Order: sequence, then structure tokens, then C-alpha cells
Amino acid sequence: MKNKCLIFTLLMLMAGSVSFAQYNIYPKVKEQLVIDINVSFSEKVFIYAEKGIDDVTVERARQILSEHGLKPEVAKGNLNSGCSGIFLGINSSHGVADRNLFNYPPLSDRSVFNLDKYDRHILSFVPDKFAQVVIVGENTDAVFCGLASLEQILDNGTSDLQCVTIYDYADVKERGIIEGYYGVPYSASVTKDLFRFMARYKMNTYMYGAKSDSYHSRYWAEPYPVEITEHQKKIGYLTQDMMKDIAETATANKVNFIWAIHPGKAFADPENKEVIDKIMEKFLCMYNLGVREFGVFVDDVGVPSEDNIMALCAENLTKLQNRIDEKWNRPEASPEAMVKPLHYVPQLYAYSWVSEERAQKFFESLSSTPEKVNIYITGCNVWSVPNNQDLKTVEKWLGRKVSWWWNYPCNDQDMTKIYVMDTYSNFRDETHILSLSKLEDNLEGANSVIINPMQQGELSKIALFGVADYTWNNEAFHNERNWVAATDAVLGVFAADFRKAAPYLRYYDNDALAYYVDRYKQSVKRGKPAPGTLIEELTEVNNACTRLCLLSSSKNESDRLFYEDLRPWLLKLKAMSAEAVALLKGENPAPVDYKSADFKFEILGGMGEHISLAERYAEPSNVILMPFIEWLRNENNK
Repeated sequence: MKNKCLIFTLLMLMAGSVSFAQYNIYPKVKEQLVIDINVSFSEKVFIYAEKGIDDVTVERARQILSEHGLKPEVAKGNLNSGCSGIFLGINSSHGVADRNLFNYPPLSDRSVFNLDKYDRHILSFVPDKFAQVVIVGENTDAVFCGLASLEQILDNGTSDLQCVTIYDYADVKERGIIEGYYGVPYSASVTKDLFRFMARYKMNTYMYGAKSDSYHSRYWAEPYPVEITEHQKKIGYLTQDMMKDIAETATANKVNFIWAIHPGKAFADPENKEVIDKIMEKFLCMYNLGVREFGVFVDDVGVPSEDNIMALCAENLTKLQNRIDEKWNRPEASPEAMVKPLHYVPQLYAYSWVSEERAQKFFESLSSTPEKVNIYITGCNVWSVPNNQDLKTVEKWLGRKVSWWWNYPCNDQDMTKIYVMDTYSNFRDETHILSLSKLEDNLEGANSVIINPMQQGELSKIALFGVADYTWNNEAFHNERNWVAATDAVLGVFAADFRKAAPYLRYYDNDALAYYVDRYKQSVKRGKPAPGTLIEELTEVNNACTRLCLLSSSKNESDRLFYEDLRPWLLKLKAMSAEAVALLKGENPAPVDYKSADFKFEILGGMGEHISLAERYAEPSNVILMPFIEWLRNENNK
């Protein structure tokens, strides 16, 4: 793109000098060129949408403008002079947006659309009396992604905005979440909130396969219930109406909501002649609730070694895809009525479980399935971080690209811990992940990268933000800057307090705390206790916790949902820091009851017929601070 940058720079020098003050947009855009020509929006803004731009994209534009205090109106007929305009179009369509882009000389280079990438688009502020914004994409979904950049630009205000041209695209096609952990399924409120978050940060995929959802696994062939009890709702049960609402919210945010079924061993049972019919019956139920994409899970039921069983799995998968196409993907079907290709999680998703020869044989058995079917792996191991070596290995066996189910920041095996730090700190804290893992600068061969998150969906937003940034722009990912941006994005005015508390919300404490504690203990040995640094640090932590408790009464639903996820860890850390400060000051406070209901949360364990409800207690700062509190109390009682 160097020639394009040079041409743009020369042309802009004629109108004004080029500025290097770029907009701070996440995921990091591939290229943005900002000039010192400023424009402002008129109060009324017309939306011009070409043929090919769907209603969801138009509605998203309307929503963004309204939320920033503007008055959007969908234009009909001729252009309206004297007002700002948002032009949405398809590359090379010769429609109003496409022509507008061509008429602006710096944008005559469309080389971005020749790249073998995804969601390719150009966004440009065209200088005029009032701001004119053109977004042209390879399709309407790409334009939708461009609107996410516009939304973040407008967060800077709607007047005196520097003109910018953005050339952007994603490195990975499908980016988002797989709700596939062992634990309480997310509530409908959390799921819908995640969809809205995903739209803002250019994520497009949400696969639902919650292991403890009985109608995903144990009762996989039965429709969802019409009614549930309050207790069932609390532990993640969903009704048909709730599922329909979830599907509608996903569509409104251009999130591909994939409902997955887990038929267990039935999918590979030669005696079960009705499994495909039963799956199709359940898919029809889900289709009628608004689902337009499906998955099949056969994970965690044993890896087949017999040739006939492996062949049967491939045969059933092919039959199922063909049945879907015959029913919903006929040539006369409208786009909104069609069903996208299947997603398949096989029995052998971590290929190191078996010998290389057997792994190769397993994936080769699936190579005969339709190429459009997405087949998932977790890499060499269950907790592997996406990497080129594993992708190339399985791609060679399978004969096509694979999709990655990434167990991160999953805590279903460490439910008392949360992972809310930067990506590489989370890798270190999650004992199942190789702590020295690094993200590839150029990840190749992945159709999808979707994360299997924590049982706490709102807390998972921080890691999800990082994955969104990485999968959109591999090379530009910067670990520390991303975490700061993630906490800003998720917590807004509470972000600074969260960054103060977060290292202590970890099971393994703040790295510096061990040093402070050791120094204090040495001072006690010398007979000259010096608690000042610890008192100051833990007081700041306690104050941050106190302010974070205000999330519970925020007007913002996302804040309140975040608080509910964080509450046991936050309240326990608040109590721990207060107790430690009092003890350091020589006081003798009553011991905190660390089995208090304030620090307790419920979990679900198991799948299928073995689901059970249990309680756990949060464990923040468990390695350094908790033992230190016990040490202080012993010292004070000497």
C-alpha cells in the first residue's frame, strides 16, 4: 500500500498538511490516513444505502448516529444538500456510495479488495461543508464492520473531527465465542449483552454449546421448554421464547448465532438409524426460533479407532449438511432464510491424545465431508494457544483449513479463579496453558478462532476484547496496550479502579506484593516495623474495590451484569485488604468470615445425565495476601 499512501499524501498536501494524530480504534485498523481538514456533523444526518446493504446494517447506522446525539433519516431518492450524509455501499456496485468513493481521487485505489482477507472495506470522511462519510465494503457485513470504526470515531464528538480514510480487513474470517465450558450457561441478559459488545468490536461468531444445557446434550432431541422455574432460570435454563430473543438480538448485531447439538455416542452408533432425522427435527425447532446456523458436537465421548466408525461419522456429517442444503438452501431461498455451513467438533479435537499415525487417519476420514463444513480443533493439546504448526499439521491431514476452539480464558477446571489480566498474564495464571505461549504475528490456516470463556461472561469481555483485536489484526496486537484499552472499553469510568484491583483479584496476587511483604517481614525481624508501603498500597486497593461496588447501581446494564460476575471476588478482596490494613496498623479487628455468602457463587458441573449443582468460594490473592493476613494476626497475638 506504499504507493497508495504516497498518492494520498501528495493529494492531501494540496488541500492541507497530513496529520499523524490517528484515531484510537479497536480492533487496530490496518491503515488510517488522517489530514488536518476538520468537519462537523449537521444535526440531521441522511443515510444513503445502496442495494445490497441489508436492513440490519442500515439500522446499525441509525443506532450509532442516534446514540451520539444526531438525528438520522434514511434517504429516499435524490441527495439532500446542506446536511451530513452516511453513504453505505458495495465495492464496484456503481451505486451512490461506490460512485462517491470513486469521485474522491485519493480513494480511486481499491487494492484492499484484492487481498485474500475478510470483511474488507474502506471508510472515508469526505471534506465538505458538513461531514460526509462513505463506507464501501466487499459486502454488507463488511460495511457493518466499518460502522464499528465510525462509532468509535464519533466517541470523540460530532464536531471538529479530522478527516480520515481507513483501509481495513480481518485476518481471520470468524471471530468470537464458543460457549462450550462445563458450568452455568450464560443468562439471556449476559448473552445479549455480549452480542452488543461483539458488534462494537467487529466480532461475528457465537457458537452455543453449553455443556450443562440439558437441551444441548441430555435432551438433545427434545425442544426447549415453554416455561421454566425461577431456580432453573438462575442456573442458565432457557425457554423457547428466550432462545428466540437471543437469536433475534444476534441477528440485530450481525453475530452468527450457531446453535450446537451434542448427540453423544448416537452420532457414531451404527445401530442408530434415526440420528440424522432426530437432529434435523431439533434443527427445525431451532430454525423456527430464528437460528440460521448449526453445529454438531461429539467431543468427550471417546475417540473412535475403528475404520467403520470413523467412516460413519464422516457419512453422517455429509448427510446432515446435504439435508440442510436440501431443506433451506435451495436457489430460490432468500438470504435471510438460508442456513450457513455446519460446524463440527470431532471426538479427536486435541490430536496429541493419540499417535501421529492414528491422528492422521482420523482427520483423513473427515476429508471426504463437504469442504464448507467447519471442523474444529483445540490444537495439539486441549489448552493450546492458536499456532501455525498445529494448523498446518491438521490442514495437511484434513486437506483444508480448520477452525480453532480456543480454551481461553476458560475456568471450568479452576472455577474459584478468574482471568482478568492481560493476555500473557492470563496465560501464566491459567495453569493448563503453557505459560510461555506467544501469539503468532501472522496466523495462517484458521477459518475461525473462537474462545471458550469463563463461566463469568461479563468478566470474559476483557479477554474477548484481546482476541477480537488479535484475530482482526495479528501483527498489530500489543499485549499491554490492549489490556488498557480492554478495561477502558469494558468498564469506562471504572477502568482505572479496575486496573488497580485486577492484579489482586487474581488467585496469584500482584507480582509486587510478595516483594512488599518480604520487605515488611524483614523490617519486623530487625525490630523496626515499616508497614507504610503496604498500608498505602492495600488502602488504594481497598478504595478501588469500594468504588467498583458502585457498578451494582449503575444505570448501565452492562455495568450491573459485570458487577454480578465480579461480586464474590471483589467483596472478598475488599474485606481482605481492609483486614490487612487494620492489622498492619496494630489494630486487632474481628476476623473476617471467609465463608460468608458474600464470597460464594453457584456452579454447575458435568454434562448429560451427570449435571449437578454446587457452591464455591472466590479465591482472590490466595498465594500471598491471604497467608500474610494469617501471619499478621499471629504476630499481633504474640
